[in-house]
Amino acid sequence: MVITFSAVLLGMIALFRPLQRNPFFMLNCALIIGTAWYAEHHWFTAPAFVPKTFLLLVIFHALFINISTFIAYGVDKRAAVRKSWRVPENSLHTLEFLGGWIGAWFGQKILKHKTKKKSFQNTYKLMIVLEIVAVYIILKYLRII
Repeated sequence: MVITFSAVLLGMIALFRPLQRNPFFMLNCALIIGTAWYAEHHWFTAPAFVPKTFLLLVIFHALFINISTFIAYGVDKRAAVRKSWRVPENSLHTLEFLGGWIGAWFGQKILKHKTKKKSFQNTYKLMIVLEIVAVYIILKYLRII
C-alpha cells in the first residue's frame, strides 16, 4: 500500500510542474504516505493494488489535502499580518483544485483570510467548478457513472 501510494503521488509530482514547487502539496503527500505506512503496519496488509487500496488513497487524499490547504491559509494569514513572505495565490488555488476547497472555505471563514479580494474569490469559485467537472469526466471515463 505504501509503495502504491508513493508511486501515485510521486508520479503526480513528476507530471505536474506546479506541484513540484508547492510545499503544502508535499506536506499532503507526506501525511498520506505516513498514514498509509501506519495503517499497513498496524491495521492490515493489502495487496499491491486492489479497489480497497484505491478507496483508501482517495479518502486519505480528501482528508489531508483539506488539512494542508487550511494550514496554507493559516501560514499565508500569519505572513500577511507580519508583512513577510506570502504563499503564492497559485499555490492556494492548486490546493483548492486538488480537492482542498473545503479546507480553503474553513480557512477563509475561521481565519477571515482572502474573503474581500474579488479576483481571488472568483478564481476560488472557478477552481470548485473545475474540480467538479474534472471528477465528472474521470468518473465518466472510468464508466462509474
